[in-house]
Amino acid sequence: MIPIPPTRRPARPLAAALLAALALAPAALPSRTAAASAGPATGAVQVRYRTANIDGVEVFYREAGRPGAPAILLLHGFPTSSHMFRNLIPALADRYHVIAPDYPGFGHSAMPARDAFSYTFDRYAQVVEALTERLGLRRYALYVMDYGAPVGFRLATAHPERVTALVVQNGNAYDEGIRDFWDPIKAYWASGSAADREAIRWLTSPKATHWQYTNGVPDPSLVSPDTWTVDQARLDRPGNQEIQLDLFYDYRTNLPLYPAWQAYFRAHRPPTLVVWGKNDAIFVAAGAEPYRRDNPSAEIHLLDTGHFALETHGPEIARRIREFLGRAVPAKAAAN
Repeated sequence: MIPIPPTRRPARPLAAALLAALALAPAALPSRTAAASAGPATGAVQVRYRTANIDGVEVFYREAGRPGAPAILLLHGFPTSSHMFRNLIPALADRYHVIAPDYPGFGHSAMPARDAFSYTFDRYAQVVEALTERLGLRRYALYVMDYGAPVGFRLATAHPERVTALVVQNGNAYDEGIRDFWDPIKAYWASGSAADREAIRWLTSPKATHWQYTNGVPDPSLVSPDTWTVDQARLDRPGNQEIQLDLFYDYRTNLPLYPAWQAYFRAHRPPTLVVWGKNDAIFVAAGAEPYRRDNPSAEIHLLDTGHFALETHGPEIARRIREFLGRAVPAKAAAN
């Protein structure tokens, strides 16, 4: 197990009725599939909204599907939460046991003070691992997006026997995926200075959050304004910007781990599906193809969209996941 250091019990996070109403209303997601992987009748799927106390921190997660069915763990990115999976969950839950947590400081999870909780990717991996063990998930497929990649790949390298498959959606593990967008963040990594920290604070602004959802999207009318509205409301909570800036600084710890993650891909060859918004300026499309360099059987699809590909290509991604897992992860072998 990844060791979990003690923390003080945090205050409960702020809650807003509007946020709860928006975040807790799953929408049905149609699935265009062949008969062998036909989508569920999503109206019959119920998503449950739960919390678990993990070492004194209240961790929120969405859960759907039958416990004991093959499990899928959905790991979100910045600046969002499990809300980004609100449509994908019911599209998978007829066949899979789906779990989607919010990291501390995101979504409906607690937001402990920075002196009571270490906002790092190592710590997030510890929290998510503890949650999977609390829920009895002995084996699971990982869906990793953005920040979900460094969290999920820490889990995979620590416990390769637990991971049945990888679904990678704009989740980076290669130097090729990091380009110009990262230059001011790299300057902060190099200096750690207050000035360079302030220079990237704009990444938590309403303009930046809207840009993340719409940049590179040919048809912005497909992107619900609830997305950036919900995310920005959480970023605007007192103290949350400082948490996000801490995480931008800690992202520097992920790049030295790329060789270890790549060695895991080569050694264990997990069934891998890459669905990547090719117009993403944050993790560019050049970061997708190298997955096949280390795992030649990886299946790669570049989609004509941006960073949050689920918003515009949700039905296609759901269909590809169902077809991919149906081939790659026999239900008996994947069961918990």
